[in-house]
Amino acid sequence: MNRRRRNNFGVLALVAVMLGTMTGLVAYSETLYRLFCAATGYGGTTQRAAADTAALSARPVTVRFSADVAPNLPWRFGPEQREVTVHLGQDTLVFFSAENRSDRDLTGHATFNVTPNKAGVYFKKIQCFCFTEERLGAHQRVEMPVDFFVDPALGTDPETSDVDTITLSYTFFPSARPEGAQDLARFADAAPSAEDGGKLFATNCAGCHALDRNLIGPPLGGVIGRRAGSVATYPSYSPALARSGIVWSKETLDRWLAGPQHDLPGSLMPMAISDLAARHDIIAYLASTRTGAAAPPAVAQQSRPQP
Repeated sequence: MNRRRRNNFGVLALVAVMLGTMTGLVAYSETLYRLFCAATGYGGTTQRAAADTAALSARPVTVRFSADVAPNLPWRFGPEQREVTVHLGQDTLVFFSAENRSDRDLTGHATFNVTPNKAGVYFKKIQCFCFTEERLGAHQRVEMPVDFFVDPALGTDPETSDVDTITLSYTFFPSARPEGAQDLARFADAAPSAEDGGKLFATNCAGCHALDRNLIGPPLGGVIGRRAGSVATYPSYSPALARSGIVWSKETLDRWLAGPQHDLPGSLMPMAISDLAARHDIIAYLASTRTGAAAPPAVAQQSRPQP
């Protein structure tokens, strides 16, 4: 009898362990699935990195941006730029904006992926609003940064060597766990960053500008305090800019970058930077430079001359 009882206890213990294991798998299946996707890039899941330690590659890739909001979350959400063209390995900063159109504070959570799915394991984000639950105040609008790079290994992997365009997509849903959410107001209150401005300069400006020499546009090192159209070695200023009498300050650069054609009719540059935070970061970066300084690496995209 004792032997039979011990056998029964053994069977019951085994069943209990199996039931406990199955219950644990069910309870944590979402977390385990997320960890699996994060480790493998399955389904276009992007990777997370503490910093960009990759060597810069000469190969360019175009990154496009897509944004959506669940029907039951009354937010307006979208990218501040449709796409950027960068080099593999280039630390890149872009912005998305979110606006809460309701009369109460709401918390959302962003899901994300990239297409083609096979590029997910090589798309690495350093900073992103999608890492945490995010609270947005009633009728508040903020601009949120995403700091990323695409691993140069994408260009040497036979499975992804043909990828020259990647689409990064986000969808915001109402948060199922709003407790402890971070406040998106932290982005609205952030001071301009010269470090972030250097990344934005590399993406948006370095195709036409260096700090220390003429490219398509004039050099921008030490531009703060300089009279517009006054670099003697640059031959292609518009008459409007050369005669403007503008002295570049943080305020005059802000107006110019927001809309050159509106700020100075007859100027040559049609490109504008509509994102306020991006403009201020770029201006902080330019304010930190001096004449003759070396610019960040140029990217493979073309724009028209800036100041």
